[in-house]
Amino acid sequence: MLLEGKVVIITGASRGIGRAVALGCAREGADVVVNDLSGLGAVVEEIRALGRRARPAQGDVADPETGRRIVALAVDAFGTLDVLVSNAGICPFHTFLDMPAEIMRRTNEVNYYGTFYVAQAAAKQMVTQGKGGAIVAMSSISALVGGGMQTHYTPTKAAIHSLMQSCAIALGPHGIRCNSVLVGTVRTDINKEDLSDPEKVAYFNKRIPLGRLGEPEDIVGPVVFLASDMARYIMARRSSRTAAYS
Repeated sequence: MLLEGKVVIITGASRGIGRAVALGCAREGADVVVNDLSGLGAVVEEIRALGRRARPAQGDVADPETGRRIVALAVDAFGTLDVLVSNAGICPFHTFLDMPAEIMRRTNEVNYYGTFYVAQAAAKQMVTQGKGGAIVAMSSISALVGGGMQTHYTPTKAAIHSLMQSCAIALGPHGIRCNSVLVGTVRTDINKEDLSDPEKVAYFNKRIPLGRLGEPEDIVGPVVFLASDMARYIMARRSSRTAAYS
């Protein structure tokens, strides 16, 4: 029960890593506000089945108003906000030389701008409350190593990591801890097509010391830890390529 009594917002929570983290936070005692463009009914019911309160907050994080609305919903429903997990993101794989401007724009708006807007809205509420809080943002190991079909995506994940480093400095005086999770290759809908090739999966497995791809549930532990008081003195910092989070 590491998050007992806490209120958590999770963006991109209808499936994949976001859904797993939402359920993980609920199991650890949190009441949860889940956000996505759609499809939130199932995860809300799963959270409630665990004995915790849950509210859906449909909306596009690329819209600055969405972050403000999600935070207001959390406070109206549960009276406070303790943790933000910014997870919403897209990765439409595409070659660099013929990258459409629209794909480049949309990827930046959802991944980086969306993280910024939601983090800003959550931080304003936490500062007003005066009791600190935690912001955890999903970056990626791609932020450090790049990807030939992800020239639009990897810079957004580097930006998210850098954003958390800067927010840690800006918000630390208010007792708000900011961290990013540098996720490796995890089986989700975002890479389902890419991982449908058995040879590609075998290649990834050989590169990973544990010999297997990650599953959404593998990310729950680090996020819950960073959101909890056990990580009360951990803030975003520069990290080596082997770091799981920073």
